[in-house]
Amino acid sequence: MSHRPLSRRIQARVMRVVNVPMRRVLALPVSTPLGERLMLAHIVGRRSGRHYRQPLSYVREGTTLLTPGGGNWKLNLREDEPVRLRLQGSDVQARPEIVSDAQEIERLLASMARANPGVARFAPAGDGLPTAVRQGFRVIRWHLDAA
Repeated sequence: MSHRPLSRRIQARVMRVVNVPMRRVLALPVSTPLGERLMLAHIVGRRSGRHYRQPLSYVREGTTLLTPGGGNWKLNLREDEPVRLRLQGSDVQARPEIVSDAQEIERLLASMARANPGVARFAPAGDGLPTAVRQGFRVIRWHLDAA
């Protein structure tokens, strides 16, 4: 049985369904209104080698993008391997940095919520953050200039 709260398990199931049409829209070769806050990451499975297209929310911070990493997709990231992102209709390479320090995650989530209040719906906050970090929640900092 999962240790995640029921609300998070339901949210994960809903996102699996919603992600199907999102992948199509985000893959378009033109910028769409969805692309202002969502991007499509092309991730390769670390063991299977399978190619995944994962819609991700992001917030721009200088030359980096910040993404809340609550799903298992982040387990396939390697900090030494750039990832192709479809960002506002264009493909870019970005190097992922997996932030695991709880204080830094809290700071980044606050910054992300100021830029995009919707982040708060999908990211843990307050007293729940330390538990979420222990259970694997991370923030991914995508370095666009260092890929």
